[in-house]
Amino acid sequence: MTASLRIWRRMTMPDPVRVHRYQSLPEQGPKVLFFSGGSALNKISRVFKQYSHHSVHLVTPFDSGGSSARLRAEFDIPAVGDLRSRLMALADETVMGQPEVYDLFTHRLAQDAEPQVLKDQLQQLVVGEHPLISQIPNPMKALIQTQLGVTQTRIHDEFDLRGASIGNLIMAGGYLNNQQQLDPIVFLFSRLIKALGEVKTTLDASLHLGVELDSGEIVLGQHRITGKETCDLPSPIKRMWLNQGLRKVNPTNRHIADDRQDAIESADLICYPPGSFYSSLLANLLPEGVGQAICANPNPKVYLPNLGVDPEQFGLSLMERIRRLIMTVMADVKTTPVQGASALDYVLLDDSYDYGELDEIALAELNVTLVKTTLITDNAHKYDEKCVVQALLSFV
Repeated sequence: MTASLRIWRRMTMPDPVRVHRYQSLPEQGPKVLFFSGGSALNKISRVFKQYSHHSVHLVTPFDSGGSSARLRAEFDIPAVGDLRSRLMALADETVMGQPEVYDLFTHRLAQDAEPQVLKDQLQQLVVGEHPLISQIPNPMKALIQTQLGVTQTRIHDEFDLRGASIGNLIMAGGYLNNQQQLDPIVFLFSRLIKALGEVKTTLDASLHLGVELDSGEIVLGQHRITGKETCDLPSPIKRMWLNQGLRKVNPTNRHIADDRQDAIESADLICYPPGSFYSSLLANLLPEGVGQAICANPNPKVYLPNLGVDPEQFGLSLMERIRRLIMTVMADVKTTPVQGASALDYVLLDDSYDYGELDEIALAELNVTLVKTTLITDNAHKYDEKCVVQALLSFV
């Protein structure tokens, strides 16, 4: 007979002993799970792999802007851009050919080139003659050519290649070449680049985001929410849901796969990291089963808030964001949580940055503890990736 026990210890922040241990043996490092969408976590991820090769990154597949939008419209596929960029951040940089693969996957075709010029460049890539692919060793080169060839064959003649991400075109071909599933091609590329961590979409489904504003206005599509491709939202976000398509309000949902559920339930630490508050963070918590799995995990859950201005946080204090984070997780909990279950345990803050006023009495009622340490080391008001990683590792 086995029993699950929760053990408490005195925590040092940062903990140099634990940090040194993980840095000395990253292959035995802890399993830290990040709910993360966009590029905000990529720099932290590149540092984190020096301390643990067992991080898990659940990224959102709901991006509907830029070149991702054109691929999604063409093939009705999940967004692959965040998946691709996180894989590159976790790649083992000592593997032969890795710089060339990184350059290829992060390259974008020219925004102002003629259509035929772009088609010719894609053809050069498919046949292996383009400078970006010619130096990549086999079998990786052949695999990339195969996936690009699938994409090239399937896109229509008028497909707009301007600004297209080569990495996204490769991932799209892999999706189409594997029975419209992302997991097989992600697994394959993870092995080839020797990713020092695991990256998956929270859902392997082609869905979009919908929000209702405090004003009553409905907005469909991640690209219209972030403020990056359109004007900032005129009113704070009231609620968000997963939507089928972009033409009309059609709320839907899917249950996460068993492997995602197992990853969440077994993580040594769950981190809600910096990123667009709704489209990168809370969007990851919407699929059915996510909140239940979080609350089934007795290990620490840590929220590291954004710095600076996030248009999606318009009208939301840090205290309100904490409440909404907890509410989003708990909305999925269909049964009475087991004793000790939690959606959030700690809020990790820099000890000198002004995040706004926090109600410590209300936090105590939510069973949330503030942890302050040095996370910013210059005047740029950006997190120091090494400080963040070492602080997170001190929790486990």
